[in-house]
Amino acid sequence: MSTATAVPTAEVEGVRDRADVRRQIKLVVVFAIALLLLVVFRLTTDSFQVTYLLGESRSATVKPRELDGTVPWVIALVLTALALGLAALNRYPRKAPGVLLSVLVGLLFYVSFMVWAYADQSGSFQAAISNPIPGTVRIATPLVLGALAGVVCERAGVINIAIEGQFLSGAFLASVFSSFAYASLPFIPVGACAAFGLLGGAIAGVLIAALLALFALRYQVNQVVLGVVLVAFASGLTGFLLGQIPDDQKSTFNNPLRLEQIEIPGLSSIPIVGDALFNQTLLVYLTYAAVALVAFLLYQTRWGLRVRSVGEHPSAADTVGIRVNAVRWQAVLLGGVLAGLGGAYYTVGSTGAFDKDVSAGTGFIALAAVIMGRWNPVGAALAAVFFGFMRNLETQLGLVDRIPGDLLGAIPYLATVIAVAGFVGRVRPPAADGVPFVKS
Repeated sequence: MSTATAVPTAEVEGVRDRADVRRQIKLVVVFAIALLLLVVFRLTTDSFQVTYLLGESRSATVKPRELDGTVPWVIALVLTALALGLAALNRYPRKAPGVLLSVLVGLLFYVSFMVWAYADQSGSFQAAISNPIPGTVRIATPLVLGALAGVVCERAGVINIAIEGQFLSGAFLASVFSSFAYASLPFIPVGACAAFGLLGGAIAGVLIAALLALFALRYQVNQVVLGVVLVAFASGLTGFLLGQIPDDQKSTFNNPLRLEQIEIPGLSSIPIVGDALFNQTLLVYLTYAAVALVAFLLYQTRWGLRVRSVGEHPSAADTVGIRVNAVRWQAVLLGGVLAGLGGAYYTVGSTGAFDKDVSAGTGFIALAAVIMGRWNPVGAALAAVFFGFMRNLETQLGLVDRIPGDLLGAIPYLATVIAVAGFVGRVRPPAADGVPFVKS
């Protein structure tokens, strides 16, 4: 009797894993483009002298400082060339060292890019490069909450296209709750009226989530079509209800108080990042906690194990006594709370009064963050922060005329598409995502 001996693929000379080849090609292309752009920055700029702010805007305590952009540009050029060489030789480090090198190259490229964009300004007004972190946090807050809602739902096997609808309904009901509490409920402290709006946002998100769960789980409607319908329903309903508010009642129903900033002593004094991260509203702090909470629930609790099991193999989960649709209902409703809070940001968290379609399609960006983050709560949150950073970059670049305005508006979306298609590549969603479960 003979025994066949298997030769491990890794030991066969000249054989490389396809994923490793794709990784090398992506790294070479990215670093080569970055190196080329760095050279273009230098050749198209007369002087790299710019001004910058450690804060978000000028004030009595925040004044512009001078910066010679040549130094960071040289360092960026050297590091990018080094990274390109390592990638070309297939010696680019993996894990923590590779991530650290990529982050350094990215940060220095960003600084060089901003120096190029703000250099050689003409006219009496000289714009200064401002700290991008405060704007990024503001823009990313609802996106992170929406992305977490998508992760929870899809981990349970329910596709949540309706995040945009939950944003709109959450924004509207948050405005109504906060306005009504301030105008008609004197027993609620004035400072708590804005926080009362968060309750309204969560309720609205749960209501839309309940419709999603009802039709997707009870009546087994196609979940993609259902999500689109719910977005249209929320947009039309909130627009209709807004139009029904008489002018003399707007102060009662659409004049909410906005959340006040809460400074955390000690942490808020950290240079550059402290004031941006730790002098924020209650909703931003809830967002920080939500990322940790969702990650803990999904990966460290029995309930999270059940959620992931019904999203991967509902039939197997059913055989061990797990009520599949009940767990899916719970996950969808929890996602509704998160997305509703994200919608509340657009009224009590930022602008105040509700306007029609105030979320402007950001719910679909949150859905893209779910995919970009590979259905992981931390990854999805980081992807949402990335998009918030790109949106803030669009605002900053609008102060100078280096890049055409039409292209500026497309930058966040182009960056998202490139990141999803180029760096995330092929991803595998939960196996039963969008597949109805019928108990046999």
